Amino acid sequence: MPTPKAEDWLRFAKGFFKSAQFPNCIGALDGKHIRVKKPPHSGSRYFNYKQYYSVVLMALADSSYRFVIVDIGAYGSSSDSRIFSASTMCERLRQNQLALPEPRRLPGSAGPPAPFVIVADEGFALSPHLMRPFPRRDLDDRKRIFNYRLTHARRYVECAFGILSSKWRVFQSSIQMNLDNAILVIQACVILHNFTRIHDATSDADIDQNMTSTVIFDHSQTGRPGMAVLAVREVYADYFCSTEGALPWQMDAIRGSR
Repeated sequence: MPTPKAEDWLRFAKGFFKSAQFPNCIGALDGKHIRVKKPPHSGSRYFNYKQYYSVVLMALADSSYRFVIVDIGAYGSSSDSRIFSASTMCERLRQNQLALPEPRRLPGSAGPPAPFVIVADEGFALSPHLMRPFPRRDLDDRKRIFNYRLTHARRYVECAFGILSSKWRVFQSSIQMNLDNAILVIQACVILHNFTRIHDATSDADIDQNMTSTVIFDHSQTGRPGMAVLAVREVYADYFCSTEGALPWQMDAIRGSR
């Protein structure tokens, strides 16, 4: 399953803009803890904050609930940000080796070109190609709208995890295999998940019940983001409050969530 090309990223972005009204978005990123039996001589490395042993499935999903890139096997005790920072995907993002399209103006905007971005939750570090919410303190309406729009796009990876878990029952309990075989099972389920999403004629009814092409990569919290990185998030926040980018119901949505 090949690494996405520029035309693939553009297709993902088109899907997110149509489905989630988030322009220049190429994927939603999150990590899922997969239960495993305690690996021998592992100490507490696989013991996570939820108080069970796990490996982490770090995944980038598209708007069709398919996995685009996954990283499987990180210690359950590690944070999402640390796992992502140590991944090949993150390194290739830093080195501009993922064939991302050149920055483009947001639809209808006369502002500066905006880079294509991945959306993630507050557990990840902000970077030029990774958007996370504004901190929860001192939020004004503009920042709340940005956070709401980002969360609306990010839910696609959560739904993908939900569909994966409900379809492949091996995830309903701890995988009782040695660690290497457990990782192979997770890899196989990820590929089968994509296959069924592409080829099944099933409706998307299963997605509502779980609302809470793949590359398998090998496996630190970064410092404070620089001004250029913060400026990218500001471009998106301004756009979501502009005439061109605002949604008619977004103010009602953020008022209802206060």
